[in-house]
Amino acid sequence: MLLPWPQHRNANGLRRQKRDWVIPPINVPENSRGPFPQQLVRIRSDKDNDIPIRYSITGVGADQPPMEVFSIDSMSGRMYVTRPMDREERASYHLRAHAVDMNGNKVENPIDLYIYVIDMNDNRPEFINQVYNGSVDEGSKPGTYVMTVTANDADDSTTANGMVRYRIVTQTPQSPSQNMFTINSETGDIVTVAAGLDREKVQQYTVIIQATDMEGNLNYGLSNTATAIITVTDVNDNPPEFTASTYAGEVPENQVEVVVANLTVMDRDQPHSPNWNAFYRIISGDPSGHFSIRTDPVTNEGMVTVVKAVDYELNRAFMLTVMVSNQAPLASGIQMSFQSTAGVTISVMDINEAPYFPSNHKLIRLEEGVPTGTALTTFSAVDPDRFMQQAVRYSKLSDPANWLHINATNGQITTAAVLDRESLYIRNNVYEATFLAADNGIPPASGTGTLQIYLIDINDNAPELLPKEAQICEKPSLNAINITAADADVDPNIGPYVFELPFVPAAVRRNWTITRLNGDYAQLSLRILYLEAGVYDVPITVTDSGNPPLSNTSIIKVKVCPCDENGDCTTVGAVVAAGLGTSAIVAILICIVILLTMVLLFVVWMKRREKERHTKQLLIDPEDDVRDNILKYDEEGGGEEDQDYDLSQLQQPETMEHVLSKAPGVRRVDERPVGAEPQYPVRPVVPHPGDIGDFINEGLRAADNDPTAPPYDSLLVFDYEGSGSTAGSVSSLNSSSSGDQDYDYLNDWGPRFKKLADMYGGGEED
Repeated sequence: MLLPWPQHRNANGLRRQKRDWVIPPINVPENSRGPFPQQLVRIRSDKDNDIPIRYSITGVGADQPPMEVFSIDSMSGRMYVTRPMDREERASYHLRAHAVDMNGNKVENPIDLYIYVIDMNDNRPEFINQVYNGSVDEGSKPGTYVMTVTANDADDSTTANGMVRYRIVTQTPQSPSQNMFTINSETGDIVTVAAGLDREKVQQYTVIIQATDMEGNLNYGLSNTATAIITVTDVNDNPPEFTASTYAGEVPENQVEVVVANLTVMDRDQPHSPNWNAFYRIISGDPSGHFSIRTDPVTNEGMVTVVKAVDYELNRAFMLTVMVSNQAPLASGIQMSFQSTAGVTISVMDINEAPYFPSNHKLIRLEEGVPTGTALTTFSAVDPDRFMQQAVRYSKLSDPANWLHINATNGQITTAAVLDRESLYIRNNVYEATFLAADNGIPPASGTGTLQIYLIDINDNAPELLPKEAQICEKPSLNAINITAADADVDPNIGPYVFELPFVPAAVRRNWTITRLNGDYAQLSLRILYLEAGVYDVPITVTDSGNPPLSNTSIIKVKVCPCDENGDCTTVGAVVAAGLGTSAIVAILICIVILLTMVLLFVVWMKRREKERHTKQLLIDPEDDVRDNILKYDEEGGGEEDQDYDLSQLQQPETMEHVLSKAPGVRRVDERPVGAEPQYPVRPVVPHPGDIGDFINEGLRAADNDPTAPPYDSLLVFDYEGSGSTAGSVSSLNSSSSGDQDYDYLNDWGPRFKKLADMYGGGEED
């Protein structure tokens, strides 16, 4: 049932008419300003007069998100909307209403509630893009499609609120007309409306498009704008044109890949596009294809380039006709300009060209061995500079064997030596020489030519016997020697060969025999039953088959040796076969003996030297040598060794007699003096002497005046024992008297005499 309830009057007054539990759709306007909650409808059951009933709603907007958009009074059944509605968020809601008693028992079947949000024009049209880019070819006819713009309105499209219409607001620039384009108000299609689109004048248009809802009513509808940028694309409506009618250039002869002229054109189409890129071709004046034209990709210029060398003597100038076109074909209705062709004049500069040999390489055939001075051929060159009247001179550039001579004026070649086919300079019977031809131009030019001489063989080389050495057993029945020949010539001046033994000496044919095997081989074997082992020189004559035939007698060294049962030479035979004679073996053995003797002598010398070094070390104890240094005096002239001493001064001085207790004689320097030692005054100790020089000098004078102070550096006379010597005879000395001597004073002589003190004093050696 739906409230408010319909009411009817009758005679009895007001009465209520029962309706079914059905509620029609409910329309709610969007963007309502309230107040909220705002009642929408009241729901009541017919049974609410009998029992208390509770009402509730379920569905989207009630107990499902978005929740609590709608609410209901459970006791009265009044249904409310709690906030403003937005059709663009949700256009309709489907709810269900429920009626139960206080115990929760269903008293009515659930009823469907349909709530529709009524649209309001609260959204302006929105373009999909704020900037649209389109293009149209220049020269397009009116009605040519350009592009489509689209705007969407969030309002209900079935109502005027969502019906969008389009229009062009402005066009920039307004050239050649202010209305070059139009737009379909419903679809947004932009098309051309006027002719005259020219990219060379206007390359781009900016059009402002407006979209308005309410079917385009500017008074009530909402509007929005967007920008359409229309680019006028280039078509090849401008043919390229030469900037000049004629061009000129020059090129030296015999040069290629040279740019001789640059052709400039003007094309108003879009640069660096197929409609602008120039393509050049030569339509006349170059039948031999000497020139080609390449396009500079940056400047679009045509570069006339020499691709095939030109000859001044053949063509002194070229008159070319060149046509230019674009990479893309011209647009429909556009004709080529008369300025699309031009003439190019190319002058050829004469230069001094090198002479050349027409027949290069030139091959001649002749027999080897022709005598010196023989004319072989004329190897002449041609100077292409016919108008210069130059002279050509010839010379050798390469003649490995120095066999040839060339006439410097006419190029005639003669032999300077005998040509030998068997020479090391010959390759495959061909001798090759290179000659130079030079003109007298400024600067001079030269060319080379190669002469090949094929040498025909003649029989000028006698055959050589092979092998040069061989071995054979003492018994002829065991083996034989295979022999052949080598000939430096070629067929027919080689085999078959004839092998013969000479008649002299007679022992050759008596001991040996030759058996022919074929045209190139024969066998040498013993004729006698036994031949003593040794080396034999066997002469053999070999004759070739040339015309005339040549013979050569060669020696083959045959080593006759004892053999084993298999026919192989034994060890002795092997040595002989190796080519070592008795003298060679003896020489080798002598060399070995000499080497061994030298090694032995060197070892003995080293042993003796080591022994002497060891003996010297035993005589000198390193511990007794306490000398701080060793001074070497190399004095000559005026030294003491050169003085003539008076030997009487070597006797015991008289000045020392008062201090010696022993008999007069030569004083021994290895004994401590027995006289009283001088007493020196005690010098006061000076802690800090003022003059260190006086202190040192005083000590030096005291040492010099003390004759008993060691070391006893005095004249040594033990090397003189001649007539008048004070030294007694050593025969009076014997070891038994050593006990009566007192050698303790040796201990006071210092470490230099410690070894001696131990020997005489009976001390223990360290």
